[in-house]
Amino acid sequence: MKPLYLAAATFSLFFITGCKPDPYPKNPHYEVIKPKVRYTPDRKNLEKMVKQLQGSPYVWAEEGPDRFDCSGFTYYMYGSMGIEIPRVAREQAKVGKKVKVNELQYGDLIFFATDRRHPRKITHVGMYLGDGWFTHASTTKKEVVYSNLFTSPYYKKRLRVCRRYLPEEKFRVAQAQKPWQSTKTVSSSEKKTASTASRDKGKAIVIQAPMRQLEPKGKTGHYYVQVGSFVGRPKADLLYKINRAGLHYKIISFPRNGQTINKLLIGPYATRAETLPVREKIRQSIQKDAFIAEIR
Repeated sequence: MKPLYLAAATFSLFFITGCKPDPYPKNPHYEVIKPKVRYTPDRKNLEKMVKQLQGSPYVWAEEGPDRFDCSGFTYYMYGSMGIEIPRVAREQAKVGKKVKVNELQYGDLIFFATDRRHPRKITHVGMYLGDGWFTHASTTKKEVVYSNLFTSPYYKKRLRVCRRYLPEEKFRVAQAQKPWQSTKTVSSSEKKTASTASRDKGKAIVIQAPMRQLEPKGKTGHYYVQVGSFVGRPKADLLYKINRAGLHYKIISFPRNGQTINKLLIGPYATRAETLPVREKIRQSIQKDAFIAEIR
């Protein structure tokens, strides 16, 4: 039988954050450390942090600056902009402006109930990026990753509440560029489309791509390398480069403001480790801002 003090420590550890308590660090740091305020609260600074922190390791009960659990990740980003939010996911889900899924904007937090025994209890949190994508410190992947809310049956089924903390007036300033999107792939027509979207109160377009668009033929896996987003079909010379490199691409189409947005993906691959060398190859010879996307 565990000594009482060990049982109490385990019980306390479970409630430090809303994420699942795996992995346990050997010497967890229980003290909550407020992040140093380094930025003004706006989308540009959130984008900067999102890019910098991708791939950071998941560590239970940590809130940065270089390792996080799920709620520690969101606590750190907002705290770095001087916006104080609760430390744990279930408390973060109680404050801020409640928004509907079809009203989600960049920076909104989305909360999930991932415990089958408690289907209403908030246990995980991520930050919304647009077009279904969100970033979060994953308890299963053990690092900060991108996932997609609308193409993932797992996350769609478990989403419980969405909250907004970023000042509204700041939010409407910049809805044009996605954090994962290369400026090289943004055409003048796409900029015009994004500008129109920002005037429409910055509302994100809810995307539910037909799952048949993601079903691989002869290959299984959930990992892709996203090369870019385009209004209309990607240019033929870009597709030629991909084929010449011996890679197979997939184009997923989404409606947006009366136009078709095409996402150019390479894959699928079974694991992140398998995807990493492909991403580096693409960054070196095709698109320097390519990133790994997990779609479930």
